[in-house]
This record gives sequence, C-alpha cells and structure tokens, in this order.
Amino acid sequence: MPKFKMTRLNSLILKKTLLSGVFLISILYTHSQQILKGKIIDSESGTPIANVIVKNVQNNTTSTSNNLGLFEFQNTGFYNFSKAGYEEKEIEISKAEYIIIQLEISPSNLNEVIVSTNHIAQKLKKSNTTIDLITTKDIERGNTTNVLDILNRVPSIFMQSGALNTNKISIRGIGSRNLYGTSKIRAYFQDIPLTSGNGETSIEDFELGSISRFEIIKGAGSSIYGAGLGGTIHLIPQNAYLNQTSIQSDISFGSFGLMKGVLNVNHGTTKNSFRAIYSNTHSDGYRANNEYNRKTFTINTNHFISNKDDITLLASFVNLKGFIPSSINETNYLNNPKSAAFTWAQSKGYEDSKRGILGVSWNHQYNSNIKQATSIFSSFKKAYEPRPFDILTENTNAIGIRSRILGTINKLNWTLGGELFKDTYKSRNFENLYQSYPAGTGSVKGDKFADLKEKRTYYNLFFETNYNTSEKTTVSLGLNFNKTSYNLYDKFLTDENPDQSGSYSFKGMLSPKLGISHLFTENISFYSNVSHGFSPPSTAETLLPEGLINPNIKPETGWNFEVGTRSTFFNNRLQLNLALYKMAVKNLLVARRTGNDQFIGVNAGKTQHNGLEMVVKYQWIQHETVSLNHYISYTLNDFKFKEFVDNETDFSGNKLTGVPSEVLNTGIDFETKFGVYTTVNYQFVGSIPITDNNSLFTKDYSLTNTKIGYKHSINSKLKLNAYFGLDNVFNKHYASQILINATGFGGAAPRYYYPGNPTNYYTGINIIYMF
Repeated sequence: MPKFKMTRLNSLILKKTLLSGVFLISILYTHSQQILKGKIIDSESGTPIANVIVKNVQNNTTSTSNNLGLFEFQNTGFYNFSKAGYEEKEIEISKAEYIIIQLEISPSNLNEVIVSTNHIAQKLKKSNTTIDLITTKDIERGNTTNVLDILNRVPSIFMQSGALNTNKISIRGIGSRNLYGTSKIRAYFQDIPLTSGNGETSIEDFELGSISRFEIIKGAGSSIYGAGLGGTIHLIPQNAYLNQTSIQSDISFGSFGLMKGVLNVNHGTTKNSFRAIYSNTHSDGYRANNEYNRKTFTINTNHFISNKDDITLLASFVNLKGFIPSSINETNYLNNPKSAAFTWAQSKGYEDSKRGILGVSWNHQYNSNIKQATSIFSSFKKAYEPRPFDILTENTNAIGIRSRILGTINKLNWTLGGELFKDTYKSRNFENLYQSYPAGTGSVKGDKFADLKEKRTYYNLFFETNYNTSEKTTVSLGLNFNKTSYNLYDKFLTDENPDQSGSYSFKGMLSPKLGISHLFTENISFYSNVSHGFSPPSTAETLLPEGLINPNIKPETGWNFEVGTRSTFFNNRLQLNLALYKMAVKNLLVARRTGNDQFIGVNAGKTQHNGLEMVVKYQWIQHETVSLNHYISYTLNDFKFKEFVDNETDFSGNKLTGVPSEVLNTGIDFETKFGVYTTVNYQFVGSIPITDNNSLFTKDYSLTNTKIGYKHSINSKLKLNAYFGLDNVFNKHYASQILINATGFGGAAPRYYYPGNPTNYYTGINIIYMF
C-alpha cells in the first residue's frame, strides 16, 4: 500500500478517536453537572429544616436549604450539612437521585432547634409560649424503666408514682386534685391523641426506648391542641432512619427483681424506612402485691413518595398486668412501707389491660407556600381490674381524624385545621367475693351490678398565625373552638337501680390566644402571651350520687398570663430560660367522696396559680477529650384556693392540695473521649398540702440519683454501652405519691401515702450493630 494512503488512514482513525473522546467527555461532563436535589429534615420530628449550609468538601462550594428544607447541588461527592442547634453531618452522595438528609438535634444549643408543637415550624428561641424539650440524651440520663425522673426535671411538671402502673401528672398545679391518674392535661403520640374522650391521659405505659423526645407546652398556650388548662405533652416517636440498617439490643436488670429487654430494628433506603421496637419489662416491686409485667411493640415507617408527598405509619401495642398495692396509712408508711393496703392485698387487686393505637399521616406540599398534613387514627383499650370493692371490666374503641393546612404569605405563617374524635366506652361492674373465700384466694367474680355504655365526642377547630413584624419581632394569634358531648346508656336496669341513661352536651368553648416574642440580640429573646383554656369534666364527674346526670356541672376554665426569656451567653456555654406566670381558674371541679373509693364531681370555687420557672445550663468544660456540663431547674409555686366552699366548709385562702411548694433539680454530666461517662442528679421537693383545710402536709425530701457507664466502638459496625445506676443513693424515706383528702371508713385510719422506693440499682448493656 502506498505511503500516503497509510498516512491518510491514520489521520482518519485519529480524527474519529478524538471525536469519540470529546463526545464521551461531554457526556460525562453533562452528567456531572446534572442538578441534583434533596431535602433536609429533623431526624426525630420529620420537620423540614431551613437555612442549612450544604458544603461540597472537595471544592468548598456552598448552598443553603430553603424554607421547605429543599436544596440543590452539582456533582456527586462528599457533602457537609451544618446548622446551629443540630449535629454536623458529612455523607457521600454517589448517585444522581432525590435524597433525604436527616439531622439530629444538638442538646448543647436547644434554643436554635426547630420545634413543631404548634405545627408552624420555628426556632424555639422565637416561640412566644413556654415550651420545654426533653431530648434523647435527657431520657438516657437515668433509668429507662420509669418516665418519673425524666418529667420531674422539667420546671412546673410534677409526676407522682405510687407504682409503675399508678401515676399522676400535674402541670402548673392543674391536675393535682385528680385522685387517680392524669386528667386535664392533653397528650399526643405524634398526631395521635392519647387523651380519651373522658379527658384522661396515660403516657407512662409507652416504652421510653421508642420515644426520641418530648415537646411540652405548659399552661393554656396551645390553641391547636384543644386549649387544655394544664398544657400538652407531645411524644415524638423514634423515627426510622433512611439509608442505614441497624439492630440495637438493650438488656438490663436491677433491684426488686427488675428485668428488662429491648430490641430495636431499623432498615432504611433512600426514600423508605422502617423501625420496629419490642420491649419486655418485669418487676417484683418493692412492696407487697406489687408485681409488674409489660410487653410493648411499636412500628414506625416513613415513605417519601416524591418531593411533595410523604406518608407515615405509626402503630403501638401495650400488654400490661400490674398488681396494685394502693395507699397506706401513716403508721404503716412510717413503720412498714413495704406493706400493701390490707383490702388490696387480700383481694390481690391488679390491672390487666391491652391497648393499641394506629395512625396514618399524609403530608402534601401543594407549592412552596401551602402544605397539608392529615392523620387518621384509631385506638382501643381492653381492661380487667379486680378491686376490693368491685371488679371492673372496660372496653374502649376510638377513631378520629386530624387535618390542617399550613401556609406562608410573605412574613405571615398560618395554620388552619380541625380534629374530630369519637370513642365508645363500655364498663361493667361485678361484685368481688374474695371475702367469702379462704385467705389467699384473691378476687372472685360475682354478680353484675352495673353495665354502662358511653359515646363520647369532641371536635376542635383551630387557627393560629405567626406574623414577623420585623426580623426580630413575631406576633402570634390563635383561636380554638371546642364542642364536647357525652351520651350515656344504662344497660342494667332493676327496681333498685335508677336509669342513668342520658345525654350531656357542653356549650361550645371559644379559647383565644395572643402572644409576642422579640429578639433583643441574636442570643437574648423575650416572650409574653395571654391565653384561655378549659377542661371538661369526666363522665363520672357529671353523675349525681343517685346515678343521674348533673345538668348544672360546668367545665373548669381559666386565663393564663406569662412572660419569659430564653438567653444564651459566652458563645452558648451558658443558657438561661426564665418564665413567670399567673393563671386564674374558675368552676373548680372537686372530687367529693361519697363512699369507700367512690366520688362525685362538683364545681366548688376558684383557684389562683402563680409561679416561677427557671432553667440554667452551663458548659464548664467543652473539649475534644472531656466535657463537663451542669444544669439547674427550679420551680416556685404559689397556688391557692381563691374561693372554695365545699359542704359549707370554707377553704378560701388555703394552699392548693397536692402540689409541692417548690422543686429543685440540679446535676452534672461528665463525658470523655475514651468512653467513660457519669451523671449525678439531685432533686429537692418541698412540702405538699394533703388536705384542703391544710391541717396535714408531707415533709420535704431530697433524692440523689447517679449513673456511670462506658461506651466503646469495637469497630465501625459494632458499638456497646455498659452502664450502672443507683437511685435514691442516701436511702431517703419519702412519699412518692399521696392521696389527697383521704377518709377512713369503719374506724380505719385514712390512707394518704404511697411509699417511695429505697436505695435501688439497675445495670445493663446496650449493643448496636450497623449493617
């Protein structure tokens, strides 16, 4: 072949090769320059996080997430996500697909955290209501068997616990006069109401390992949760994490036969995640007739269908059997605190219940300014409770829907929505024949003497706005309308028992709220609000002694006034939260005793609730190898009966029953890079009025709890945490719960006291394996 032909051929091959290379490079360049999109959310609440700095680690280019948490970036690679109030996160993005980034809150700077208790997402420091956060770290500070110590570290919250299944919570004195259980305080598990149509709330049965944090609104400060007088406790379940798979196991045991196991499984892809948590808890209890067994199962799934739609499914089941030692008289309290009340011990009284909740939530983003969130939920409870005076069977089934629209118009953020709740409650009472059988037999079911069915309905319509009058000032206006009604059907009719059937519908209740917050500097904020709240009576409180419905009973209502500040100093090393409030309550509901463990409700007057709340946190040492943090929370209560006349006895001017005069919590948290950590907590509780005439008070007491542990990463996939804790270190004798205004029958001394546990320990090991 001629030489020039070979040269021409080589030239053509070279030209084609160059063209192919340029084409390939252009394809690769176009692909690398593809605009990739993602969304940043709070890992616990799922709330979008705005103004997160997204930084490409290789070339240091940055972008910022918008008000919907959305961001865009070019090129795959390593990216860093950072925002004040959240832990920094660095991940590798290797695929050109829509991605969800979850950030975890940083306990060291909670004022910057986005809270969602009012649905309108905003920084905690800009809120115009007193809101307290209990983080995962706070939950892990002590034992994870009882929520008591966790809640009692929050100012103005006072939880009493006579046993693991006998508890009562009050907030700012509201709920303190409820004799058994928690009332006049609303609670939600995500968007699912935990408060029954009867106004009763139970949160202590939930496995603490399934909860990532609590958001607590104190007082009638929330127009979107029914404007309850006491406030709202919002439980945020542990979310399912995307892009990771893990198994976590926690095994612990301790005093009084405590044994507990928790299994936590998480699996997540880029858009779907699933978490399942199982727990099994057993305790013999400190006192007689005090055995406790509980099994729980919780499922939480998240599905991000698109950048506009996501669906969450939440389910929880609790199977509980707990024996009831009940309260004892002063002699036994001082000399034989391990004893149970005689009749409860003889009848072997207990509570056997199964309860479950199921909810599906759908979030849809119509555009950058309008979003809708809708939840459909259902719940059930089935209980069998032998008591000395009868045997009670209960069945409750509830269903409801909660929906709201959230919008943004320039400087105005608003939400509009409603909640409809219906439940059906069936109860039957049987004679307890234990006294007719040999000692040790326990409860024996006899003839039925009551059979009731209640249909309870309420709905809330709510509206709330936040208007930013400037970059530093936000004004909030809220309105709630509630309508509550009961229908009672008596299914046990005899000549001796009057027909209790009837209907009762309370007048519609309109509750407004007005609040303002102002940032004096970036680190110092001030807030104030005026709000109205109410608490309807339970069905039992609407019944007269002869079993007929009392048409004259009214809900408790009140106005709340408060001012407060949230401040940080010395580069966020010092945090100070302070609040002063005044609340006036009228139509006070009083439980008037009509027999042994039998009561009716009456409106008996007015109460005045004045108080101070303070939280101080200081980082003494914050180093790569060592950290030392100190916290103080303090509550000062001045609660009185303003007007209170019951059975012609005037208690006006006396101190409100069932609330301590003051509560102080202080403690330190010490951690090292090497894995060793310890925490010490000291709590002081002031004296508590036991009787309305203030003739009897509890003695003040102090408790010290401590925990020490060691965390170690065996490798990149396996982590362990071994711990040992000691509660009531100095073996203080105290009443962990009291029964106010107790009355002795048949010559017996009144039973006021539930003895607290003496010195007790727990120890365990937590293992996490990452796939």
